[in-house]
Amino acid sequence: MNSFISLTLAALVGISLAQFNYSYPDCANGPLKDTVVCDTSKNALIRARALIQMFTIEELTRNADNLSPGVPRLGVPPYQWWSEALHGVAGSPGVTFASSGNFSSATSFPQPIVLGATFDMELVKAAATVTSTEARAFNNAGRAGLDFWTPNINPFRDPRWGRGQETPGEDPFLTSQYVLNLIDGLQGGIDPHPYYKVAADCKHYAAYDLENWEGINRSDFDAQVSLQDLSEYYLPSFQSCVRDAKVASVMCSFNSVNGIPSCANSYLLQKILRDFWKFGDDRWVVADCDAVENIFEPHNFTQSRAEAAAAALRAGTDIDCGTTYSAHLPEALNQSLITRADLEQALTRQYSSLMRLGYFDPPASQPYRQLDWSDVNKPDAEKLAYRAAVEGLVLIKNSHFLPLSGTERLAIIGPYANATTAMQGNYFGAAPFVVTPLQGSVAAGFQAQFAHGTDINTSSDAGFEEAMEVARSTDVIVFAGGIDHTIEDEANDRLTITWPGNQLKLIQQLATLGKPIVVIQFGGGQLDDTELLVNDIIRAVIWAGYPGQSGGSAIFDIIAGKEAPAGRLTATQYPATYTKQTSMTDMSLRPSASSPGRTYKWYSGKPVVEFGHGLHYTTFEFSWRRQPPSHYDIQHLISSAQGHTPLDLATFDIFQITIHNTGRVTSDYVALLFLSGDAGPAPRPNKSLVSFNRTHGIKPGSTSTAHLQVTLGSLARADERGDLWLFAGSYRVILDAGKGVLTHDFVLAGSDTRIVNWPQPFL
Repeated sequence: MNSFISLTLAALVGISLAQFNYSYPDCANGPLKDTVVCDTSKNALIRARALIQMFTIEELTRNADNLSPGVPRLGVPPYQWWSEALHGVAGSPGVTFASSGNFSSATSFPQPIVLGATFDMELVKAAATVTSTEARAFNNAGRAGLDFWTPNINPFRDPRWGRGQETPGEDPFLTSQYVLNLIDGLQGGIDPHPYYKVAADCKHYAAYDLENWEGINRSDFDAQVSLQDLSEYYLPSFQSCVRDAKVASVMCSFNSVNGIPSCANSYLLQKILRDFWKFGDDRWVVADCDAVENIFEPHNFTQSRAEAAAAALRAGTDIDCGTTYSAHLPEALNQSLITRADLEQALTRQYSSLMRLGYFDPPASQPYRQLDWSDVNKPDAEKLAYRAAVEGLVLIKNSHFLPLSGTERLAIIGPYANATTAMQGNYFGAAPFVVTPLQGSVAAGFQAQFAHGTDINTSSDAGFEEAMEVARSTDVIVFAGGIDHTIEDEANDRLTITWPGNQLKLIQQLATLGKPIVVIQFGGGQLDDTELLVNDIIRAVIWAGYPGQSGGSAIFDIIAGKEAPAGRLTATQYPATYTKQTSMTDMSLRPSASSPGRTYKWYSGKPVVEFGHGLHYTTFEFSWRRQPPSHYDIQHLISSAQGHTPLDLATFDIFQITIHNTGRVTSDYVALLFLSGDAGPAPRPNKSLVSFNRTHGIKPGSTSTAHLQVTLGSLARADERGDLWLFAGSYRVILDAGKGVLTHDFVLAGSDTRIVNWPQPFL
């Protein structure tokens, strides 16, 4: 195991690594004080170019890795580019937590898969804002870098993927909206001027969603992806991140795409990323750890490591997470595989970003250097983490049972019943506290007894009798189980989507007592809940994912009715047989002889639970506040959108829906608007999410209006070249997931019109 993989595993388990000693260049008294580098009136790119031109060849190559030694003679300090903040500042090579007191913790929000289930983008932005404030405070204390390698925005294509928990879900539109708001909160605005708050990094570019499955490893996997699927599914989230949110950096992935390693793929890194999406020279690309090394071996794309380093640098990979660049770029230079200009371009991009972070500026000249521990509003951050957990919980089943009255005696049983850090998922930091389910039940006012019962992945029944004994003396059984990040993680994909170990066997035995059971399902991916859904003794099922520091409180406040559930699933729950019907390595989306199709958009079978499913404690009725038109003209839409850049973000229509709470409980409502139609290339999606809105706190008897904006890009479909078209034909908009509680049919008339020309691969 190499050192970089070791560091990654340390980050996954939240280990605080030896502190990296961060410092800043001295523009007041140091060697650079009278140069353009320290002239804050000049833009970042000019200042960075002036700095990099001062570097020697040796200094250029030595500073091309993520652990940059700096240039002491110029007063440029060492810098660690690798810090993490997936759902809060996290343990990583660039982040160190104190053993106690200030900076000994950071707010641990729910995993992105739970944040996605909130469908609340204002909340996502608020959580990112808290994270970036804490990250800056850590940096000012010398405990973190300024560049955070988050978010993971690969769509959750296959339910076996170990890292699906790191994403907001399987839908490209949801992920695009998520990343737009997340980057806004992390970087301090959309393309903020003059300073980034922190620099975010969108990963893993591209078509990356396999770790280690049946002997196939991410380091040598070649993802075969059509241009249609790239344009329509795999890359919209990256387009949103790069073109629309103006992210500071992008990480190229381990895998190859159509025969070319991602980090040496000039079609991805130059033609799409920089030319098409306008990813400027003040922004940089980093290779995932050892991905440059992997170009040589095991991808066998080059004949030597020097050629691998050269191929990556020329394609547009600016930083190597690893040591292949520093070790082999000098050799590549000597062989004339690269030039000094290639090195200068990469380093200029890096240091332009640091300029925009205020790294070279006097502390008093920019706001973020002033942030310290006292600026972190812990009470507000804690309330937000709790709110995120509440909003992200999904009520999958409820047989008129929840909420409970609060007087019931509960048996809290299962491997998650008293879980702590397991509720954080992966890429986590030291939380200020973690409320376990057991603690949450007591705080909610229940009389609770606890039994572990069984482990997540075991065949031993040793704890069954204790669990049965505890359950006999209570009124309601709450089973807290599922799957955790030690099974689904960065090292492994799952082979099945059944409940692991003997958890279902224990639930079956508990059911023989005849007492009502509530199941809390933890984990990032969906498990086949068929057995739970058909068993009448199991009265309710709540999906909790990885709910973070306040997970236990959120779960039992919902069970007790102090909060009302309104979250929606962001990944399809497939039957267990799905994993036998298609290979993880098949990147195609549409149903075929070898696949039933992928995600809610293309799956041709019957899901156990649909994408977008989520129950409430109340009832709603819906109507159109403004009856939508039944006819639209393509040419009129295009004419009306002239001058809107980019054209795909121009508004098609805003659908206004009145939501009437006809029940007895105040509740949020997530309006999901889907589109289906008979136009465009076949096979067509079953439906596609085109807009959503979370309306808060609708009181019994009252109404609220959801404004659901649909863009031309959401209406469009991709052809085999990846070009986006408005196709004439019949369409339907559908409110809500499987229910279709409100629908409207319309015709899109006129001539088929292309609105986006997708870049074609090099010949």
